[in-house]
Amino acid sequence: MPPRVVITRPLPQPVEARAVQIFDAVLATEDTPLTGDALLARLEGAAALLPCVADKLPRPMINALPASVKIIANFGAGLDHLDLAALAERHIAITNTPDVLTDATADIAMLLMLGAARRAKEGMTQIREASWPGWSPTHLLGSSLGDKRLGIVGMGRIGTAIASRARGFGMTVHYHGRRRTDAGVETGAIFHASLEELLGISDVLVLACAATTETRHMINAERLAHLPQGAILINPARGDLLVDEDVITALKSGGLAAAGLDVFDGEPDLRAEYRDLPNVFALPHLGSATLETRTAMGMLALDNLEAFFAGRTPPNLIQ
Repeated sequence: MPPRVVITRPLPQPVEARAVQIFDAVLATEDTPLTGDALLARLEGAAALLPCVADKLPRPMINALPASVKIIANFGAGLDHLDLAALAERHIAITNTPDVLTDATADIAMLLMLGAARRAKEGMTQIREASWPGWSPTHLLGSSLGDKRLGIVGMGRIGTAIASRARGFGMTVHYHGRRRTDAGVETGAIFHASLEELLGISDVLVLACAATTETRHMINAERLAHLPQGAILINPARGDLLVDEDVITALKSGGLAAAGLDVFDGEPDLRAEYRDLPNVFALPHLGSATLETRTAMGMLALDNLEAFFAGRTPPNLIQ
């Protein structure tokens, strides 16, 4: 019998079809998180779990996994929903799906940037509520992106893709990361050794870094104060990078002109102010949400599983 693989959420049809063909795949019938006893019951006798970013696996859950589980093939690049130390202690392999979601996430970052800078939420509200007063020279004046200084926190795959797109809008690219990237990748972007230095020149700040214990709540009142007055904050990365209360205060005071947010701490629950403030352009975690990207993510997760069970090193092995 082929290895049993439990898939926690419905995936694009080509992915499910391939999973059934090569594994004893247990497909999800409902698009809701599997937690606690329900997940453990489904995993009985399974060799692998294919979860997504919304499936939280803290230490107690990992400690309760059946001994049969040998690998977790994560559907997504981020791993902050998994307790990696606990998985290492259980000698459970972990893979993810980087690269294939880079372009889709970078596209969403630009959508957030344009939506926030051009006051798209206010315009959409006027159309929806039939309150548009008509064209006038000063109606909903926003900001252009051309000639603005873009600060990117994290110049990895996604940060580099955002930089490439931003140059097409005439933006000057600056960045901060743990280390300076290679000149060939940098492509003229200006490196800042400290986050505070980057913040000081960022007319538009984009977060493109991973969620870790070090980056959690990195954007707080103290750091927001380093931004130029009226800067724009963009977050297509992870919601817990922000201290929500501090960001909301800055949006209300005008310290931040606007924010474009695709992710939220505790999502799908989010602070009511993010829904209500006119200068917040928000999306429901659509970063990788194209059919092409989600299919590629699923296929890569299956590639990792297929390699693992064939005795090869999975292409995206984390540990």
